[in-house]
Amino acid sequence: MRGLVGKRKLLRIFISLEDKFKGKPLWEYILELVKKEGLAGATVFKAAAGIGAHSELKTFSVWRLSQDLPVVIEIIDREEKVRELLKVLDEVIEEGLVVLEDVEVITYRHRGK
Repeated sequence: MRGLVGKRKLLRIFISLEDKFKGKPLWEYILELVKKEGLAGATVFKAAAGIGAHSELKTFSVWRLSQDLPVVIEIIDREEKVRELLKVLDEVIEEGLVVLEDVEVITYRHRGK
């Protein structure tokens, strides 16, 4: 799929693993939204530790039942598609950080069905 190669936008979203929207994990809701809106794809990274919006250190602990760890979601696509997604994300992200940067996609390949 050579159509994604070239100058694109990288949307990076920093949220918490425990964030929810409509009772569903927020990261999962965002992935479903990306698929529904037909963006090229998204990747979710669960961090081992981080400092959140309230300067609170969040780390993994085997002693805690609940793991409120940082999550980063990366989405790359054409600027117009990313900007449309941002309009929806503004309604669903209550707390977190959203950044947008220029990237150049060199190669984008996938296996055919």
